Amino acid sequence: MASGLELFVNSVRNLSSHGMCFEVRTNRFRSPILTTAYFNEWAPFISGSVRELKELYDVVVEARDVLAKNSQHLDNVLETLDVHQHCLGVMVVLTAKFDSAGAPVPDNRFIEAQEFIFNFNVEQLRLAPDLFAEFSHSFTNYLLAQKTPIKGISLLKHAIIRLKYFAENQLTSIHADLCQLCLVAKCFKPALQILDADIISICQEIHNPPPNGPLFDSKYFLLYYYYGGNIYLALKNLDRALYFFEVALTTPAHAVSHIMLDAFKKFILVSLLLHGKMQPIPKSSSKMVMRFIKPLSQPYTDLAAAFVINSIAEVNNIITKHSEVFIRDQNMGLVKQVSSVLYKKNIQRLTKTFLTLSLTDVASRVGLPGPDDAERHVLSMIENGQIYATINQKDGMVVFSDEPDKYSGPGVLKTLEDELAICMDFNGRILNMDEELQVNPQYVKKSAGILDEDQPAKSSYAM
Repeated sequence: MASGLELFVNSVRNLSSHGMCFEVRTNRFRSPILTTAYFNEWAPFISGSVRELKELYDVVVEARDVLAKNSQHLDNVLETLDVHQHCLGVMVVLTAKFDSAGAPVPDNRFIEAQEFIFNFNVEQLRLAPDLFAEFSHSFTNYLLAQKTPIKGISLLKHAIIRLKYFAENQLTSIHADLCQLCLVAKCFKPALQILDADIISICQEIHNPPPNGPLFDSKYFLLYYYYGGNIYLALKNLDRALYFFEVALTTPAHAVSHIMLDAFKKFILVSLLLHGKMQPIPKSSSKMVMRFIKPLSQPYTDLAAAFVINSIAEVNNIITKHSEVFIRDQNMGLVKQVSSVLYKKNIQRLTKTFLTLSLTDVASRVGLPGPDDAERHVLSMIENGQIYATINQKDGMVVFSDEPDKYSGPGVLKTLEDELAICMDFNGRILNMDEELQVNPQYVKKSAGILDEDQPAKSSYAM
């Protein structure tokens, strides 16, 4: 084993400790991040084991170049380290193995990663989320390159739950990796447990950020909501999909990223499917985004304009004209759904004008090829509860009826109770966040400074 690797192994073994659960004197910081700022602020209160962890963190970070240059010896390094006791050391070695150019023979990297995720030391990894995020990204890229994304879904989900990010409703870049694997594998439901949890905080994954600098890579924030929106879209949950695309669209930015642009295109299409019109860009969006994103999405805004005036012919012309753009953006399936929804929208408009209409008239008024197509659309809408009508197949007539009362019965009461419980839970979370903010040292310091500035000088009170 090379001398650099021997030094790395010895340092990891000497600095790793068995008990990684610690406290500081305030008893409020159970798992701080191993940053220089944290140690400078809390140095008088930090136990010796935590100092060793900080030294260990610095060792494994500095050793990444050595590990990359000695990839042929990494299996020997892993044999000398214990997954649980030397967790950080094992993790950076596995990351180096995933990032190495050539695949080892035999390629046992997946088995090693699986063993690591099931046995890692939670307290150690909670202190180094940036290193675990690097491992997760490398692991995800490896699975995508091997075309086996489905193998990593349960592992990353297990890691998110073990590290208590799910219980704390905290967003990490690992969430984006999980959603990407689910999308590529076309296995969506495993991600729902994670996606359905409302995010209330973001994990700090940038080590030693500059003053007022970012604590989290915005790329993975955008990807989480973009991938999540696509998963909800695939599962026909249009409300939730629209919300996720809206979050990606309203993320503060100085320029329009490709992720935001793609999210906006899907935002338009989902708006048409769900509301029958393009929803306005939220006012919370950055001015730069609001200024440039529409011109960059001209085919989609043209489609929305044609959809609003209920013109089947114009919609079909735009689809034909910009078919290459829609195919390149991988949105042609959604665009065809929009075209189909417009037929149904026009049929719904007929219910407000006519009580009885022949299938031939329905077809001619909404632009369908013939009565058979009209019958198929009307039956589909009746089954989905979009209209209330009966079809007399003998006469080829459709009889429209009024919507029955749907606001009575135990189902409505149950829905109200569920919505009320969600609101009460949301209110409780806001109160807890407000309490945490009031005791935050930075907030208290800043508030005290503002109060001092607002108070008049003592001389003004002189009698």
